[in-house]
Amino acid sequence: MQSFSKLTGAQQAAVLLLCLGEETTSKVFAELTDKEVRLISRCMMSIEHVPAEMAVEAIQAFKQSQQEYSGLFINGGDFARKAISQATGEERRKNILNQLEAEGGGQALEAIATMEPRLVANLLEQEHPQTMALVLSTQTPEHTGRILSFMSEELKSEVMYRIAKLDRISPEVIKQIELALQREIGVAVHKEQQQVGGIDKVVEILGRMEKGVDRNILIRMEEYDPETTEIIRKKMFTFHDLVDVDNMAMQTILKEINTDMLTLALKTAGDDLKNKIFNNISARAAEMIKEDLEVLGPKKLSEVELVQQQVVDIALRLEDEGKIILPGRGGRDVLV
Repeated sequence: MQSFSKLTGAQQAAVLLLCLGEETTSKVFAELTDKEVRLISRCMMSIEHVPAEMAVEAIQAFKQSQQEYSGLFINGGDFARKAISQATGEERRKNILNQLEAEGGGQALEAIATMEPRLVANLLEQEHPQTMALVLSTQTPEHTGRILSFMSEELKSEVMYRIAKLDRISPEVIKQIELALQREIGVAVHKEQQQVGGIDKVVEILGRMEKGVDRNILIRMEEYDPETTEIIRKKMFTFHDLVDVDNMAMQTILKEINTDMLTLALKTAGDDLKNKIFNNISARAAEMIKEDLEVLGPKKLSEVELVQQQVVDIALRLEDEGKIILPGRGGRDVLV
């Protein structure tokens, strides 16, 4: 299992609750929505073992969040509506709530999050690709991936490229999106500045798309921005991600790598990855690499990272050839 800090929010919640026990978990679930319970439960069902160090990290992260976010958490919108309903007559209640909605309290982007992907794709098909990118960058990677599946290959690549180039979205741009969407779904959007798009967003979305689709998108993106495309490729699967590869796949990868190359690649690797690799080669070969690492002099970081990327490229090639399966790549196949 990867580091706790690299897990998604739902996965971190699952690990923490597994550490806290069934009684505490049941009490927490009672306070969550059905969707949240389903999401965390799915993560729990995929966990067979929580390492001791991860359990400690989970508890420490929880304690730190308690200090950082101490206070009272409420749903202000629901609270206000209930208070208005209890303190006013029916006619006045309707007038006040209608005024609140008219002043921009609607949530078009949240409404899109609950809509069928095909319907959203149809809704956006008449919009400019930049508007599509802005809207989709506010959605979950899974939902965005499903929406994109109903678009042409050319449009997918253009929208993904624009998402990669997004940084922050201003209230003025949010207002433009609001005007474009409210005709179709009849609600407004939040006007607060939000962090949207970027390279990491694209990596998340591509990682949850069907095998082969991500590769086709990147090939098209590379035609008009090779530099950005290369950055995305390197982030999609890193050298350290090899720690999560199953033993059979690891052995297949290692057959393609010579000892000198592997030794240099392991120069900056963590103990977990080193042990993973040592457990999948002969004891003699592992001992030789350990000895070589001890006497290996200083190396340029760029030189080590270049060799590590070559190892990653080998793993990705083997996956494309159908010889191995790399876990944790979103919507791709997993071992059963």
